[in-house]
Amino acid sequence: TASVSLAKLLKMKGIGKVKAIQLLCVAELAKRMAVRTREERISFHNPESIADRYMPMMRHLKKEEVLLLMLDGKMKRIADKIIATGTVNTAVLDTREIFVEALRYEAVYVIVLHNHPSGNPTPSKEDIAVTKRLKQAGELLGIPLKDHIIIGDNAYSSMQELGLL
Repeated sequence: TASVSLAKLLKMKGIGKVKAIQLLCVAELAKRMAVRTREERISFHNPESIADRYMPMMRHLKKEEVLLLMLDGKMKRIADKIIATGTVNTAVLDTREIFVEALRYEAVYVIVLHNHPSGNPTPSKEDIAVTKRLKQAGELLGIPLKDHIIIGDNAYSSMQELGLL
């Protein structure tokens, strides 16, 4: 039910408006519980651990979203924030906005995540170019980009693991 809409549920035999809303609420609650459980085990040094934590909330999104993770000097999460929402196949990563937020939260390191609604996490040429720009800007500002992770459907790509950082 994570990707089922209210309209689709209402078309199913035996499901009225109240039951459909209840089902959507249960799905959202399950997603939040999964995220909370993963929060306890996450290592921000490990791309797989990061992908495992954020995949439940990002893999079914219908549009690309860019999420900025801001970390302290011990690689612990200070905050995460949605920086951009795009279309089905693109989201604009604004380098300036990313580092303004990082400075606002006094982040020592940043990690950028975004999803590919197609489910295929293979980086595009644009993804690779943006990663290089973010890496350069981070180095100049003293806030290194530790990774750029692309979330797909039960799969991810890490620019760090691919040797692009």
